[in-house]
Amino acid sequence: MLKKIVCVAIPGMAPFEFGVICEVFGIDRTAHGGPVFDFHVVTAVPGALRTTMGFDIVVHDDLTAAADADLVAIPAYEAGSEIHPEVLRVVRDAEARGAWVLSVCSGAFILGAAGVLDGRRSTTHWMYADALAEAYPNTVVDPDVLFVEDSRVVTGAGTAAGIDAALHVVRRELGATAANVIARRMVVPPQRDGGQSQFIQAPVPVQQSDSFAAITDWMLRHLDRDLTVDQLARRALMSPRTFARRFRAELGTTPTAWLNRQRLILAQQLLEETDETLDLIAARAGFGAAAVMRHHFVRGLQTTPTAYRRTFGRRRAASYAAADSGVVARKTSPEPAKVTVPSSGVM
Repeated sequence: MLKKIVCVAIPGMAPFEFGVICEVFGIDRTAHGGPVFDFHVVTAVPGALRTTMGFDIVVHDDLTAAADADLVAIPAYEAGSEIHPEVLRVVRDAEARGAWVLSVCSGAFILGAAGVLDGRRSTTHWMYADALAEAYPNTVVDPDVLFVEDSRVVTGAGTAAGIDAALHVVRRELGATAANVIARRMVVPPQRDGGQSQFIQAPVPVQQSDSFAAITDWMLRHLDRDLTVDQLARRALMSPRTFARRFRAELGTTPTAWLNRQRLILAQQLLEETDETLDLIAARAGFGAAAVMRHHFVRGLQTTPTAYRRTFGRRRAASYAAADSGVVARKTSPEPAKVTVPSSGVM
């Protein structure tokens, strides 16, 4: 169970990415049926830490709380900032004991320096992808996705993709309902998939995008139907080729992949909140048969619908009881080491 979360504050960190971690994991949402975490902000040398925006954040607790954390999160930080060797040790220890490790944007360079990206896939902001691959050649860097999970090590791309990466961890550990509660409170979409492109050619939709808002809303209301690109294109008054091209350009993925993701999310919710049979859930979600739904669960979530229901079914807010907070001791740590990030800054 994901209970104790530790965010490691770093001199030169980016306040937005730091705030993403605090927002997702640091707020008690039990009143809305969501989780509450035992959340800690720690640093190698307690005191005032200068951020990339020129103001300081004062952190009182040292790294002790990270010793038994279920998740260690690393925010983005500025080029040339010195990284304390104890921070690298905390990351290595977390990975070694099977805890989650999460980085946002340039925080991936700290994971690389700690060695936990070796033999794993990873990502970072597209501006830094080549530098990450060059600095740590034992990781396969994918510059075209929002986040990557590889054996409980999650690397997020730039800025807002950190929200997607953090919600992914919540969804994997606590289920779709918990992730949706947090997303709803944050007023962000809960369903952005890690494989979605970092590049969306029309981030501010032009007038034609109204048709995509209408068609995606219609698709969500009719997930149980057998929806083809030809049918959707006719509804959007486009040719199939134009529809598929513009859908990917504006939403960052293909119509089929988008539909399968929405169906998987609906199936997760039905498994959590109802006692319906697998066949009925598969039909309602548009998979047609339980065997097809199982295939998508295994491929997308690395679990089966039965195992997912066993873990997350009929979860209630009371299940999210907070762990008791411990007293964090302070101690003197060794001198910092430098982990290099490209000089173009933090995004």
